Amino acid sequence: MSTLTPTRPSLRGPARVVVRQHRPALRIAGGLALAAVLGLVATALWSSHVVDAFASGSCSIEGDPGRSCYQPVRDYLDTALALSRVFDYAALVPAVLPVLAGMFVAGPMIARGLESGTFKVSWPQSVPPAHWLAAKLAVPAALLPAGTAVLTAVLARARSYPHMPYPAQWYEPPVFNASGVLPLASTLLGLSVGALAGLLIRRTVAAMGAAALTTGAVTVALTAVRGSLWPARTVTGTPETARAPDGAWTLDNGRITSTGERLSADTCWQPVSEHPACLSGKTVTGEYADYHPASRFWPLQLVEAGILLALAALALALAFRVLRRRHG
Repeated sequence: MSTLTPTRPSLRGPARVVVRQHRPALRIAGGLALAAVLGLVATALWSSHVVDAFASGSCSIEGDPGRSCYQPVRDYLDTALALSRVFDYAALVPAVLPVLAGMFVAGPMIARGLESGTFKVSWPQSVPPAHWLAAKLAVPAALLPAGTAVLTAVLARARSYPHMPYPAQWYEPPVFNASGVLPLASTLLGLSVGALAGLLIRRTVAAMGAAALTTGAVTVALTAVRGSLWPARTVTGTPETARAPDGAWTLDNGRITSTGERLSADTCWQPVSEHPACLSGKTVTGEYADYHPASRFWPLQLVEAGILLALAALALALAFRVLRRRHG
């Protein structure tokens, strides 16, 4: 006598349903991603052409260009500035993508189904609530990080390809937020926050707004405290020697008094000869500078990405807990 063992539900079928339901949005997103990649590649090639064409001439941007070189140098600098702005705008795509991902998951994928009641059709058909949510998240969790990784890699390559006179600094928020592993971690956070917002609010527009505000707030908060996520280096000495090295991110600088007190340049920036109020009765013995060298890029990236992944895991766990409490 044989017994029938129940088959374990698979995500393959519900995932196909999710793809069919959101096929137009997936096609639009894929088309935009492809257009962004092609645009970055074209911009990088044009930047290289501009640099090579100017380098092959007799003019230079160093020193006085002279009358014959004034216009070529000006045209080159104007073109280089425009191209650097293109890269700055392109860096906004992977930086904004987590917010858009959270809005899409929170609204069209989850809250709309709960608000309209279409989830009642799926669950009786051998699709448990947990598998329903997992299938909803599996599709964007597979596609969005992959697309984000491609965009981030192409953007990094495009930035490093030409040697333009306006290079982007690694610590600038638009550059840092769109580099390394941070876009991947931010995207996963957006997906998790979107799932939690959709299950808690169950209203499409409200869930989208809550997901966008939460994801954006986390990004802004981490950007504000980024400099303190890793111990900074400090250099002291004379005004000539107390300077951060080239390519470093200067966090703070100022003066040191005879008592060891540090007077930040933000509040005490006037020359000593003018005797500002903040220097009254104090003897300045040197200057200081707190900075992160360029080698701190990856430590800062990994620490911040770890925080984002921990928050994403927490939001995802809460989402499944809310689903289990409300629907079993």
